[in-house]
Amino acid sequence: MGYLNNSSITVDAILTKKGRELLARGRDEFQITQFALADSEIDYDLYNPAHPLGTAYYGAAIENLPIVEALTDETQMMKYKLVTLPKGTARIPVVRVAQNTINLESGEQTRINPQTVNFQNGNQQFGYTVILSDSDVAEVRVARSAPNSSAASVPQFVGDNEAAQSVTVSGIEFEITAKEQLLSDKSATILIIGNETGGRATINLTVRRLEVATTAGAPTSQS
Repeated sequence: MGYLNNSSITVDAILTKKGRELLARGRDEFQITQFALADSEIDYDLYNPAHPLGTAYYGAAIENLPIVEALTDETQMMKYKLVTLPKGTARIPVVRVAQNTINLESGEQTRINPQTVNFQNGNQQFGYTVILSDSDVAEVRVARSAPNSSAASVPQFVGDNEAAQSVTVSGIEFEITAKEQLLSDKSATILIIGNETGGRATINLTVRRLEVATTAGAPTSQS
């Protein structure tokens, strides 16, 4: 959701299919129990402590930024979620993975275990969302579920190409299986998003086609 403009407090909200169904039923079934806030549209580089008009104008450029309308693509709308950190915290939560590049042979498997640093037990309740950009390259499944994964918000790409090919799952630990019988090497990206902190990490995935050793002159098939 988002504010329509800076002069009013009218909220523009886009409901999911389930939300529209509950709202249509009436009987107070549509209840907002959780929500997230983000500041993805804010450019903090515009904060100017050298403004000639003094401290009241340091953030004037930020305050005058246009506020975006609601988008259905949460990967763009909710990139940087706001979190409450303990008083005195000097570092923001960061999502990390063991490696930023994964190379697999056709049919090979590996596991991804994201970690959140600078925030104790970060993302351990709602887990992480993993978005595999191309389902023709590999499969992704949840190896360990989050305690509250059913309540977590799962962002989805909505671009014409991405929506057709991407796969989205949510959990704590994940298993990646390279597709078999590939005709050529293929690549994809794995985007990992912290469902509580909004931190993210990207892994570049490459799957190499399986090379089959053959004997010269030997038939490749039997009749």
